[in-house]
Amino acid sequence: MSIMAPAKISRKIPAFLEELLIARSPTGAEYEAQAVLDKRVKKFADLYEKDTMGNRIATLNPKGDPTIMLAGHMDELGLLITHIDKNGFIYFDTLGGHDRTLISGRRVTVLTKKGPVDGITGKRAIHLMTPEDRKRVPEIHELWIDIGAANQKQAEALVSIGDPVVYKETPELLENNRMAARACDDKAGCYIAFETLLRLSKKKFTARLVSVATTQEEIGTRGAIPSAYAVKPDIALAVEVGHATDHPDTDARKHGAFKLGAGPIITRGPNVNPIVFERLKNCAEKLKIPHQIEADPRPTGTDARAMQMSRSGVATGVVSVPLRYMHTPAEMVSLDDVENTVRLLEAFMTSFKKSERAVW
Repeated sequence: MSIMAPAKISRKIPAFLEELLIARSPTGAEYEAQAVLDKRVKKFADLYEKDTMGNRIATLNPKGDPTIMLAGHMDELGLLITHIDKNGFIYFDTLGGHDRTLISGRRVTVLTKKGPVDGITGKRAIHLMTPEDRKRVPEIHELWIDIGAANQKQAEALVSIGDPVVYKETPELLENNRMAARACDDKAGCYIAFETLLRLSKKKFTARLVSVATTQEEIGTRGAIPSAYAVKPDIALAVEVGHATDHPDTDARKHGAFKLGAGPIITRGPNVNPIVFERLKNCAEKLKIPHQIEADPRPTGTDARAMQMSRSGVATGVVSVPLRYMHTPAEMVSLDDVENTVRLLEAFMTSFKKSERAVW
């Protein structure tokens, strides 16, 4: 007699999130993510704008008060072609903060004006290294991209200096409703900022909501600077990912204790307005949304650092989805955490009365 395994519960990655994750949007070349937002969001917004930085800015309830900005960046890590040698091998620099030990041996796609060109990142094989070389992390100029070209002329017919490159990875649903994907940082946050807007487009609330997909966060929160200046928010949240530390080789004494599936991370510290922090925490407690508290003693590595200092100052907050393996080709999040973060931001948005401010 055979014993049948218990049936698995069928769960899916939300289609909007999956489209954003599949979209290739290396920092400074966010075209494909822009197209997803244009298709998914524009028809639901009262006002939908784009700017010279490539940001996408969607507004609900334009005459509402206070003005609350939700910012999730749509750019991701990538590479940028800098040189093509006589043999057709392509050299590059990094877009954003890479772990150099993870770059080689990857399938990549070069995004050209003529269309995508696939290749592989290469370096000298371990068999050809000295014992000393094997212990050393290669410098960027010691790595290359091989598209199979026979020579420089053939390579230059396909790709150009300045073309951006992304890893060729697709989203995958894992056990316990967890997902692995390239660029969960910060397509998860971008999705949350706009999924909140889509859900609230069917409801009445007092505040003016402006959801912004920012560009170039990975190289210095650059898209958030002009968008926050233009939106003039009273309150702004960076919707981000934060380090989950529930895996081997991390020390909670240094990095805090944060778990996948334990809910969004709400940041507390000088980059966060204390009234905004308390409002977020109270909303989570009222709805019994699981959540985690992070302390950050300095300007965070998020768009909040730019938004807080815009114009005469903005009351900022940071809400993050716990994420394992940040800035690698396969980042992991819990889809339960993603959904609970949307629920938290819905509650936060609808909790405000007219003229409320976070002045302290």
